[in-house]
Amino acid sequence: MQLAVIMLFIATFSMCSMYYIYTYRGNTRYTSWSEYFRKGWPIFAPLNCLLYLFSTKKVRRPIIDTLQYKELDELRKNWEVIRDEALALQHCGELENINKPGSDASYDLGFRTFHKYGWRKYYLKWYGYNHVSAQKQCPKTVEILSKIKNINGAMFAYMPGNSELTRHLDPVACSLRYHLGLETPNSKDCFINVDGEEYAWQDGKDLLFDETYLHFVKNNTDQSRLILMCDFNRPVNIFGKIINFCYKMLMRASVVPNTGEDKGGLANRIFKNVTPLLQQSKELKQTNRKAYKRLKYTVNSLLLLAIAGIIVGFIQLISWLIS
Repeated sequence: MQLAVIMLFIATFSMCSMYYIYTYRGNTRYTSWSEYFRKGWPIFAPLNCLLYLFSTKKVRRPIIDTLQYKELDELRKNWEVIRDEALALQHCGELENINKPGSDASYDLGFRTFHKYGWRKYYLKWYGYNHVSAQKQCPKTVEILSKIKNINGAMFAYMPGNSELTRHLDPVACSLRYHLGLETPNSKDCFINVDGEEYAWQDGKDLLFDETYLHFVKNNTDQSRLILMCDFNRPVNIFGKIINFCYKMLMRASVVPNTGEDKGGLANRIFKNVTPLLQQSKELKQTNRKAYKRLKYTVNSLLLLAIAGIIVGFIQLISWLIS
């Protein structure tokens, strides 16, 4: 009986969380429930809603004032040092080389869909792991980042001219997203739109926003955009810190190497092994759409059953601990 009550509560809270995000959160709405389930990562809605509740009031908005975090001064005052190391990577072709199809860095589960738009990245650190390649190739930037304890992850992010990233959001709310302009068009035609609010990048200027709001990027200029992109620790109370601890363990599994001297996380290794199967499924979609749909629904059903099994096991563990 106790287990049934707990499961009913979790199911009800989960549905309410999804409904809140779909219907009320932010100013930008999803076009349909189908888009929400494809892009909104509803599986994380319950914990994300708790984090929104447990967050300090000053970050409960899409775009956040960076000046209230004095530790970010270290990045602002050293932006030219960081820029020079990023440009050195770009000019020697490293940003392009490490992101070539088939390289370890290309199996990036979190940012895989961006590559088709010409977007490129170079990891500096990621949720507890410091990239060996970055320590060798960008030592000054790595040293600067090490002084800021609330930086969970960091990378250089490159975007070519006349390109875009369609609207999307990040799945987990443990961090806020920080951008520092390094070499940008310095034009209103190169911008990010976060929940209806536009921000145009400028060299040496920074931005902090909640990446779990819908956002999209457009570079309608002929010049590329190069920025430092960081995950900045979401300020939360003690209850939020417990959730964040679990989320950060999950994010640690998503570490992606730049080169062979870096370690990859569990998600990176799994994605690398299943990519050939995904490619075969795409080919099947073109040749036999009915078979592709049967395969798709079977795999999704098995994933849901696996997730349900994990949730039930977790609930039983909690029930055993409190009994």
